[in-house]
Amino acid sequence: MNNDMGNAFAINLSILVTIAYLANLVYKYVLIVAPGKIKYVVSLLLIFFSAYASMYFGFELGEDVIFDLRFVPLIIAALSYKKPYTIVFVGAGVGLCRLLFGINAASLAGCTNMIILGVVAALLKLWFIRHRTGYSIQAFVFIVIINVVNQLNIAVLGVIPFNFYMVHIVPGTLLMGTALSTGFVFMFRDSQLERRRNQELKETNTLMMRQTEELHKAKIVLEERAKQLMLASQYKSEFLANMSHELRTPLNSIINLAQLISENGTSKDGERDQQADEETALYGEIIYKSGQELLQLINDILDLSKVEAGRLEITQEEISICEIPDLVYLPFELLAQRKGIQFRVHRDESLPKTMYTDGQRVQQILRNLLSNAFKFTSQGEVSLTMRRSEQRDQVRGDWIVFEVQDTGIGIPEDKHHTIFEAFQQADGTISRKYGGTGLGLSISRDLARLLGGFIRMDSKQGLGSTFSLFLPLK
Repeated sequence: MNNDMGNAFAINLSILVTIAYLANLVYKYVLIVAPGKIKYVVSLLLIFFSAYASMYFGFELGEDVIFDLRFVPLIIAALSYKKPYTIVFVGAGVGLCRLLFGINAASLAGCTNMIILGVVAALLKLWFIRHRTGYSIQAFVFIVIINVVNQLNIAVLGVIPFNFYMVHIVPGTLLMGTALSTGFVFMFRDSQLERRRNQELKETNTLMMRQTEELHKAKIVLEERAKQLMLASQYKSEFLANMSHELRTPLNSIINLAQLISENGTSKDGERDQQADEETALYGEIIYKSGQELLQLINDILDLSKVEAGRLEITQEEISICEIPDLVYLPFELLAQRKGIQFRVHRDESLPKTMYTDGQRVQQILRNLLSNAFKFTSQGEVSLTMRRSEQRDQVRGDWIVFEVQDTGIGIPEDKHHTIFEAFQQADGTISRKYGGTGLGLSISRDLARLLGGFIRMDSKQGLGSTFSLFLPLK
């Protein structure tokens, strides 16, 4: 009998090992991404199935009595679940599984035994939680207590005579149950640890992949910034080259003409002739223009540095909108006549008479935009239109729009995003042909932002350009 019982227990252990292995595969490839509730339900079903399989392949002593390792899944549940009521539920569930083999005195005793074992295991779990006991001690206590209480319950509740059971059956079943349950519990624990290590390794690999991806992105950002720095350095080098030309030309004119005036200031007999006076007047006009150019360059550089330092002051005051066309028209009227192009200024009558803004900075922006328009337009016309914002502008609120339109050379589409940057132009060598430092649009953009507005551009190469300054009316 002991040999048959030992074989049945060995088969039980093999079944439990097989189910545990299959459960590990299911968890690894299916349940790992499932929600926690689904994992909880599936684990309970696997425990009940393990207990049922143990009873199905158990040792039958007579027609009704079955000896098996159905209590081992309860020990696993007690070590795995944190809630004591879950352990009670497992004990009751395994006990009900015993009734599936028929309802009789032996099955009722087996069901009652498992319910008692579930309660005992739950009480032990509650004690372990309060005292924060380690896994090894919990495993040892659960194995010993569950095996001992299981044998006592069968002796008291079972249908086998007490003396016969205690003398002939308990020594073998207690020894084999304790040994096999101990081996299975620590084998199951090793499987859990291996799965946990694999999970941690997977999480570590995922984290490393994420960090590698972030490092790659950071590398791309650094490379892009390095490229931008290189371009900025190139643009500044071109700016310095252009600036040296822009500064030397008026300076040389001032120096040379001043020297000529000094040398030809008087005739040989001490009297100035009419030709000398005419030359002096011409030289004086050139010196004046050169001085104005130098002053404009210096003002542009100072304005740019103030904007970048956040020290450019904006004065909000009530200005007359009607006066703006006259203030910007007169300086460019003569230039338009000299170049043989038309210059038109139009103001929408629906505009209010006044607005609150910095009038000096508005004029500075318009002068920069008109100066560029005349500089790059050799034929056709330049126009300044003042109007309210419309639906086609796709802006919310009430805005006044200053549109500077020309029929000049236009700007290629791939250069639209660079012309508003400091020290940059659509063509790095364009200032050598047309003059200028490339600061006007950058300053205008920053001034517009400080005034609460913005600048838009619409341009195509060879078809002219339109620059629109949007400023809030309210």
